[in-house]
Amino acid sequence: MPKPVVREPLRSNSRSNRARILATARQELGRNPDVTLEEIARAAGVVRRTLFGHFPGRAALVDALADEASEALRGTAAHAPGTEETPQRALARFVLSIWPVGDRYRLLLALARQDLGTARVSEILAPARDEATAILERGQTVGAFHDHLPAPVLSAALEALTLSLLESVNTGTWEDDGTRTAVATLVAAGVAERSATAIVDDVASEMRAETPDG
Repeated sequence: MPKPVVREPLRSNSRSNRARILATARQELGRNPDVTLEEIARAAGVVRRTLFGHFPGRAALVDALADEASEALRGTAAHAPGTEETPQRALARFVLSIWPVGDRYRLLLALARQDLGTARVSEILAPARDEATAILERGQTVGAFHDHLPAPVLSAALEALTLSLLESVNTGTWEDDGTRTAVATLVAAGVAERSATAIVDDVASEMRAETPDG
């Protein structure tokens, strides 16, 4: 009796197509929020039917990207430093940790108005935003950061700064691996530039040493 046909390669190919579509969609929507599904399929190297087989419409594709971004941001917030670290170092570590998922973060905000709605975006970004605000509040309490703005307002301003710098990198007008943005964030929060640079350099070195390939 012949053995049943194993279809694992097909499932593997399907997973590969889905991942490629999502990666392409993230890139294309980041460039142009109005890009069509047909254009995304073409850029991903798949036929329209394949894309619609995974995502029946734009809403389903955006929801999948939102879930992906949410997971990445939750992971960043979950590894946030404890209160035993100084607020300056904690803020530097937070910015350096969030930078690698910056494209997903920026994409969510770009799609907020027309696809997700601000309430959904706020829900997804809440863990990261809450962590940043908590660090700033702690820093203001001990005099590490200036306090002429309430922590939530300062947090929103620093978020806008990060997104602006990320956009500059994406358009090729600036280069950064996250360290320059971390320094700019600390300076904007009230840390002297020389001290901010030293803190970021130290935290970045520590984080590289903590990674398996560091």
